[in-house]
Amino acid sequence: MAKTEVILTNNIVGLGGESDQVKVKAGYARNYLFPQRLAIPVTQANKRHMEALKQRRAEREAHEFNTMTELSKALGKMICVIKVKTGEDGKLFGAVTAGMIADELKHQFDVTLDKKKIQLESSIRALGEHEIELNLHHDVKGTLKVRVESTTPVAVPEGAANEAKGEDTRARTEKRGKHQAEAEKAPVAEAKPKTEKKGKVDKKAKSE
Repeated sequence: MAKTEVILTNNIVGLGGESDQVKVKAGYARNYLFPQRLAIPVTQANKRHMEALKQRRAEREAHEFNTMTELSKALGKMICVIKVKTGEDGKLFGAVTAGMIADELKHQFDVTLDKKKIQLESSIRALGEHEIELNLHHDVKGTLKVRVESTTPVAVPEGAANEAKGEDTRARTEKRGKHQAEAEKAPVAEAKPKTEKKGKVDKKAKSE
């Protein structure tokens, strides 16, 4: 298929940036690049605009660099928590992927990050904390801490459960015993004033 040469007016991933002169399929240029104003034909008149395009490109790249540098600093302070289901042995059902991490960053911190920038050598298949490398920009790298937690309730061993039950029973028994002892002491304390009052009456009667 015939190709044509164009000057890019916008950054196109996989093709080039502003002011780049590239060859593309004629139909792609005619039906997409030109109508979307992403490129212009290579002509002497259009070549005069290349300096302006280069300046625009430099400004865009500087802005992207600054933005990604700030994002790298922010992500380095975050801990992204991923909750997963596990078996009784703690093994994950499935694995944590770059897409899952990107989704949780958006959900937890409202950070939009292309999953392709999350550098996972392989999917995460273990609970705990993991440090993930990020490729935010060709001049900016970063790291993100990811903590994988299980949503599966921890099974309590039968022996431990029985012991806990026994402790609870003993605690209730001791509490009842304490309340009973306090109840038995209460009448004795009330009877003492009555005895003193009777003594005072007898003493008065004798004096009369």
